[in-house]
Amino acid sequence: MKRMKMWMLAAILICGTSVFTACSSNDDNSSQPVTEKITDYSDKDNWLAFPKITKDVDAFYIYSTSYIESSFEEDAPNFAPLHNLEMMIRANGEYETNASVFEESCNVFVPYYRQIGIKYAAEVTQKYGSLDPALADVPYADIKAALDYFFEKCNNGRPFIIAGHSQGSAMLKYVLKNYFKEHQDYYQRMIAAYPIGFSITKSDLEEYPYLKFATGESDTGVIISYNTEGPKNVEENANNKVVLPGAISINPLNWKRDETYAPASMNKGSIELEMDGMTPVRKIVDLGVDAQVNLARGVIVTNTTAPVTDMPDYFGPASFHENDYSFFYNNLKENVAKRIAAYKAK
Repeated sequence: MKRMKMWMLAAILICGTSVFTACSSNDDNSSQPVTEKITDYSDKDNWLAFPKITKDVDAFYIYSTSYIESSFEEDAPNFAPLHNLEMMIRANGEYETNASVFEESCNVFVPYYRQIGIKYAAEVTQKYGSLDPALADVPYADIKAALDYFFEKCNNGRPFIIAGHSQGSAMLKYVLKNYFKEHQDYYQRMIAAYPIGFSITKSDLEEYPYLKFATGESDTGVIISYNTEGPKNVEENANNKVVLPGAISINPLNWKRDETYAPASMNKGSIELEMDGMTPVRKIVDLGVDAQVNLARGVIVTNTTAPVTDMPDYFGPASFHENDYSFFYNNLKENVAKRIAAYKAK
């Protein structure tokens, strides 16, 4: 119901004179240092998705950068106020295209969190070569509190999947390295982690040897990650903020880490959203999305003619960053079910 309300609000805004130019929040935290108060996740209004428990597996999803236009407003805080309208609307849309992959198999939990604004993210990355100094501040305080509440009050010992996209996956990588290092008891119940749309690197695995990258379609306790690009990004060795040196990707069509080509015929369906009045409708479509690992760059390359992500300064001229989940939607949904079945079989 909460997501439906947000979609109705989005539709009303879109019908007005502007979409996000008036999205400054009236959240009480916006005018004071956000580190003063940890978000209370016993308050269900601080969750985008807080499901009834109907399945024996949970999923915890961390959404991508959704604090964008309003982060450039005069005196905008570096971290999104928890109920920033732009962030909430974008995050709800991302639930439909990304987090819904886990719905058929899992109880899906999605917390709102005070994430890094895109303007500040670029500044931090340029200065430090990593998002970690900013992630470690307010965003991790919120995600850590949400995870604590999830495991202590909601999970009840069930196996779980943890996932994210873009900044959410950068945060997930930080969680894998820090939160689960302190909570190995929880980590033992992790079926898989899907930090898609941000690089997991060879050095990450070397530095944290308990982290294992997937080698096939049904291994468990592993990381599944990739970034999706078009050939032009590879040809130009384009600067893509989410593609790091030593990146590793697994092909979401054939579940191989080598350069075996997977034709579009192996793609079981991409997802697009259509609006039925004020209600979003998920539609499975064929966009001709093939996939092949490029080992040198550590990405997935596709030859689809679908529109690229229109942020070349951040992702290069031929990135499909916004489509990392949606292009491979049905294959990912099937993969989630396979990994859960394999975990249960053990």
